[in-house]
Amino acid sequence: MRVAFAADHAGWPLRARIFDEMAAGGHEVVDCGSSEPVPGDDYPDAAAAGAAAITAGRAERGILVCGSGVGAGVAANKVVGIRASMCHDSFSARQGVEDDNMNVLCLGARVIGVELAAELVRDYLGARFSGAERHRRRLGKIAAMERR
Repeated sequence: MRVAFAADHAGWPLRARIFDEMAAGGHEVVDCGSSEPVPGDDYPDAAAAGAAAITAGRAERGILVCGSGVGAGVAANKVVGIRASMCHDSFSARQGVEDDNMNVLCLGARVIGVELAAELVRDYLGARFSGAERHRRRLGKIAAMERR
């Protein structure tokens, strides 16, 4: 799977471990960030770059990392077609895909460690949308909200 990745300066500490985990899982990284940390950069820019890779079809899913995971999620969810959520537990990372067809995982590098981040990436990328009628119905309601 092609996975967009972007992080601001605060998310940088998780970058290498997340890249290693994606490679170990056979995933292709679509790097939407800079090649080095940029002090004072802004999470909305990272979120916009990661979301754009998905909406343009260059990636099927994305992973965004900022300090808390909250800002990246708030920003990414402003992009039509993006369903981003901060997940700091395995259940949410998996269930967010299976039930809600989440296409962007947001992580907080100041909140979780590198090994938990790797576990969440595995759970997120290993999950598949169930396609159950009730979940499709709910996603239709979300899509209608985006058209308002």
